[in-house]
Amino acid sequence: MIPDYWNDARKHLSARCPTMKRLVAQHPGEGLRARGDGFYTLLRAVVGQQISVKAADSVWAKVEKLVEPVTPQSLLKQSDAALRACGLSGQKVAYARNVAEFFVARGIATRRASLKGEVEEGAYWGQLTDEEIIAQLTAIKGIGSWTAEMFLIFHLLRPNVLPLKDLGLLKAMNLHYVTAARLGDKKWLKPSEYEAIAEKWSPYRSVATWYLWRSLDPVAVAY
Repeated sequence: MIPDYWNDARKHLSARCPTMKRLVAQHPGEGLRARGDGFYTLLRAVVGQQISVKAADSVWAKVEKLVEPVTPQSLLKQSDAALRACGLSGQKVAYARNVAEFFVARGIATRRASLKGEVEEGAYWGQLTDEEIIAQLTAIKGIGSWTAEMFLIFHLLRPNVLPLKDLGLLKAMNLHYVTAARLGDKKWLKPSEYEAIAEKWSPYRSVATWYLWRSLDPVAVAY
């Protein structure tokens, strides 16, 4: 389901920025969609680190078959050897366990299986700001700030995230907002300069980011 704020965001961006107005008009009826539950989302991100999409899909299929249902408790029951046999490196096995232990330690329920005494996932994340969620997730060894920001955008559907470590976003901003003269002999501007460009998009910078990604890709970006 597309977020409730999407139509308001489209109107806001179109009114505030001629470039956004053009990009929004090019993709009617499309929008950001939530994927999976929190643990599922983060585990899949770990699996996909530093390998091709095709390889990640192959490894994930094996992990999903082994860890059924895909819950923190189920993953923690698996041996390191069984997880490595799916194609995970020893480091990724450790990272996967770190993510599972995070959810178990905080008693966060998943959509696939809820245990007695666990807090519903939406209630857990809903009490935290974007910055607090990023701080919690990046404290998990194996989860970086980019993954935390994708979690905010694609899982929690937070409307005002600007992932300035995402090269696709920066490439699209250069294409649509930055002149060659301004770049000079540099490939990228300073983060503060990109932030200044994005000021007019608030409080819907996630939506603007989605349309900028969409301007580069033949299909909608999803994580």
